[in-house]
Order: sequence, then structure tokens, then C-alpha cells
Amino acid sequence: MTEQITPVELEKQRNHILSARDASKPTIMVCGGTGCLALESDKVAEALKKAIQDQGVDAKVELKTTGCPGFCEQGPLVVVHPEKIFYTHVKPKDAKDIISETITNGKVVDRLLYTDPITEKKVLYEQDIPFYKQQTRVLLKNSGIIDPEKIEDYIAVDGYKAVSKALFEMTSEQVLEEVKKANLRGRGGAGFPAAIKWELCRKEKSDQRYIICNADEGDPGAFQDRGIIEGNPHSILEGMILGAYAIGASKGYIYIRHEYPLAVKMIKQAIVQAREYGFLGNNILGSDFSFDLEVQLGAGAFVCGEETAMMASVEGRVGEPRTRPPYPAQKGLWGKPTNINNTKTWAWVPHIINNGADWFASIGNEKNRGTMIFSLVGKVNNTGLVEVPMGISIHDLIEGIGGGVPKGRKLKAVQTGGPSGGCIPESMFDLPMDYDSLREAGSIMGSGGVIVMDEDTCMVDVARYFLEFCKFESCGKCNACREGVKRMWEIVDYISRGYGEEGDIELLEELAHAVKIGSLCGLGQTAPNPVLTTIKYFRDEYEAHIRDKTCPAGVCKALITFEIIADNCPGCTLCARYCPVEAISGEKGKPHVIDESICIRCGVCRDVCNYNAVVVR
Repeated sequence: MTEQITPVELEKQRNHILSARDASKPTIMVCGGTGCLALESDKVAEALKKAIQDQGVDAKVELKTTGCPGFCEQGPLVVVHPEKIFYTHVKPKDAKDIISETITNGKVVDRLLYTDPITEKKVLYEQDIPFYKQQTRVLLKNSGIIDPEKIEDYIAVDGYKAVSKALFEMTSEQVLEEVKKANLRGRGGAGFPAAIKWELCRKEKSDQRYIICNADEGDPGAFQDRGIIEGNPHSILEGMILGAYAIGASKGYIYIRHEYPLAVKMIKQAIVQAREYGFLGNNILGSDFSFDLEVQLGAGAFVCGEETAMMASVEGRVGEPRTRPPYPAQKGLWGKPTNINNTKTWAWVPHIINNGADWFASIGNEKNRGTMIFSLVGKVNNTGLVEVPMGISIHDLIEGIGGGVPKGRKLKAVQTGGPSGGCIPESMFDLPMDYDSLREAGSIMGSGGVIVMDEDTCMVDVARYFLEFCKFESCGKCNACREGVKRMWEIVDYISRGYGEEGDIELLEELAHAVKIGSLCGLGQTAPNPVLTTIKYFRDEYEAHIRDKTCPAGVCKALITFEIIADNCPGCTLCARYCPVEAISGEKGKPHVIDESICIRCGVCRDVCNYNAVVVR
């Protein structure tokens, strides 16, 4: 396609694509997301392609590489449509059986089915797996179904229909009002109403306005934005076109970190395809509206997730924040009015325009509409991307969808919002997952990262880890963040190594509040959150480190020793074989011992022991 199309021609092409497809024809969907690619799903796809050719069933089946379906822990994933037979941990050697059994003979390859960790039963269909069954997938609906490299696949699922509707059936004011009525809150962290930002930018008098997609996803354990871009890049472009139309912007940027090579490839390719079809460029779909996009790669600085630092980076300057006001909507890129929204925020806009604000408002709770995508990671059975209505309880997210904690261990806490968020104890797991409830608890929604922690997690160590991250990522422009976060980390580090003193907890609290007040941007203002929440909800662990010089969770190396209980040790030699420094000795069939002078307290011996013989003292 090289010529611009009109709305009528777009609908004709959509109908043509759909009519040319046989809905009953088996289609094998292979996950091509980063997680599955790391497990060699590309080789699985190659093996399936070869098996199809070798067994002569080319005409009977279609093979498609898709984005991430979300269940990352079970990859490589293969789903056979239209039944949605769900195969997990697929290897290239399994390709022949999938084709000969499932495609040719209509049989299921039992060994590849998902096993529910709770019931220990095999689950045949994707829609029956608890991980998916309790989700409300809107933004992720087409990930795992469409080929992200083919614009035709996006068009087939009503892609760019919202752009056509907006440009020819709605004024720019009506688009803005529909988003305002929906009360779409920004999915990047603070939850500020998107349409209010749009309106402020629109009202500024200027010969040029810009919009930016913030895809600089830097939180440890977060990969929601990457997942959307890899699996459905055109949804981001369509949302940005609609936002630009509402605001009156003619130029946009997608700011994405270079550590996401697959996402960068997909979004750049999508932009080229959108230009060829006339969705980007001059006179979009034959209208009088013109808008274009380009990708700006970030160097991986966490601080560039902050709006003003990001704009400095786009302009080619050092990524440092500046004081506000003026706000970006007033004076942004090159001094022009600029609107910045997160990837997930932009992806929601086409759905709101197509289905209406009332439909959007029917999902979620009163002040938090729609769904939120969480990256569920840590000590939980089912990890991956989860899309649920705003306001779901932490308990339902962790237990219902996540399947609880592995190995029968006790759930202890969750950390939400990345380095800027806080830790919430298990006793508060009835708390709704929404912006306001999490903020009241001392945490934040952030971009949607959720890290699950069990009884073997030391909360002092957790605070130390996130402080170290923020200390390293601070741009150093303001003293409160540069020096304050560093000093907080030093105090927590001393505590974790047994050098803590009475009064350190109070000093940490005082310093944390000073850093919050004195920092220039959100990095410093929220960096103390992990410390403040762990002190608030797990103060006894800090006191144990300081007063008793012990780590209750058995994590802080300076405060623990490992010992093998002779009565429990059958002498299987597993711990000795895995010990990285050969600190464990003993004859096969007889109890082993640990040489404390050599032991580095890595905990591998405890992790591999099947007899609970290794304990922490």
C-alpha cells in the first residue's frame, strides 16, 4: 500500500481482509515477545514451519508470530486457534507432535498443557486458565492474536477506525470532551486526568504544539509498556493521532529506551506502515489534519521518565529535570506547549472514541475508571502481564490471578510502583489497587509494577536495594536527592550489616521527609517511599537488625550463618555440588557440614536442599 486511503476505502479494505480469512482454519500462534524469545521461541516457530512443510499440511494450517499473551513464566507459548489450545514451555522438538497430533489428528499433546499449581490439574484451553479467566483484557486483548509486524492485522480488529470516526464525525473539541467525560487518568504514575492536561496544552496560544509518548519504562520488574508496543504497536500510534487532533499538535515523539530493541523495531516499523497508508503525514485520510511521529531513543536514565528531564533528552541535552511551573503544557519542547502521556494512556484513547466514555466508565471503580496492566513478578506462582479492572484487591490479584506463593511459603508483602513506590503488608491485602488507595497507604500505582514478597524477604534489604537504585539513578542536579538519598542508603546499609544504632530509625524518617520536600523532581520526592513504608509496617525488622544484630528473614549476610542439621541430612551431596566456593563437605550417605570460614552465605545450599536440613542461625 503506497497511496493514501479514505475512510470508505479503509472500511472496504477491512472487510476484504476479514472476508479473505477462514475463521475455522487452524492457526498456530507463537509468542514472539522478548520473554519467549529469550527462551528461543523463534526456534520453535522455525521448527513448526519445517514440520508443516514436511508433513504437507501447508494448506490446512496458518503459522503466525504474535506479541506477548502475558503469561511470561510459562513460555515459550504456543496457542492453537480457533479452540485456543494452550501449550506451555514448548521446545523445537515438540513441533512435530503439535502438527501431527493437534493439527492433523485433532488430538492434544498432554505433556505441553498448563498445570494449575493449586489443583495440579491439566488445563486445556487458554480461557479456562485462572491466570486469564479472571482478567478483563482490553489493551491486551489483541496481543497474542495479531501479528504486530502487519498493519493489516491491526486494521482487521478495527484498527484506525477511531481515527476515521474522529476526523470525519467529531470535532477536536468533541474528542477532548469524550476523553474528559471518561475520566481517563494517566497510566504512568500520578494518575492525573489526561484530558485536563490536553485542555491546558490546547488553550496555550502557539504556532506549534507537541505530544510525547513516555515509553521510558525503567522500574525494576516492570515491562507492561514494552509488552504493548511489542504486541500491538499501532494502538499507540492511533491513540497519539487522536490526542494530537484533540490538542492541535502536528508533531509527536515516542521516547523509548534503547534497551528495548524489539519494541523499538516494532514501533519504527509501525510508523513506516502508518505513513504508507496515510494515517501519518499530511492530510490524514484525506482530512485537513496533518500529524507525524518519530522515535527518540533514551540512553536508559531512570530520571528521564520525569517529564522535563525527558524533554531535555529529546532536545539533545542532558536529561535533567527543571523547576515547574512553567509546566510542559505551557512551555515544553523547545519552549512550545507539549503534552506527555504514558504508553498505556495513549493505547486507551481509541477504545474510548470507538466505544464511548460511558462504556469506559463502566469498568473499574468510581474515581478510577478502566483497567490497569500490572507486571506481576516475584514470589508468586503465575508471573506475567495482568490486565484487571481498577480497584481489584491486592488479595484477588495475588491469590486469584497470581496463584499465590510457591512452595507453600507465607505471603509477606507486595511492593508497588517500582523504586518510587512502597511496601504493603499482607494484613492490608484487601486494599483496592487504585491510585488513591495506594497513595493513602504510602505507596503509588506507578507504571504498574507489582513485586510479590514471601516470608524469606528481608524488608530492610528491600529498602536498601531500592535506595541503591535511586542513588545510582539520581541525576545529581539537586542537593536533597543527590546527598539525601545517598545518606539514607548508607544508614540502611549499615543497619543491614549489623552496625545500626539506636536512633537510626528516627534519623531515617526525618531525612526521608527532608528529601521529599527538598527534591526537584519525582525521583527524589518518591525515593524515600520504600523506606517509610517498610519502617511503618515492618519496624520490628529494623529493630531486630539494630538491637539484636539479627536478620529475621535470614537474608542480610553479615548477620547470619548457615548450618546443616545432622538429623535431617541424608548425605545426598546436592548442597556440596551446588556450593560455589566448596564450603560444604561430607561423605555420601552421611551428614554434611559447612565451613563458616569459607561460606559466603549465598543461600544456594538452602535453596537446593530437599530435606529442610539447611537452616539459618
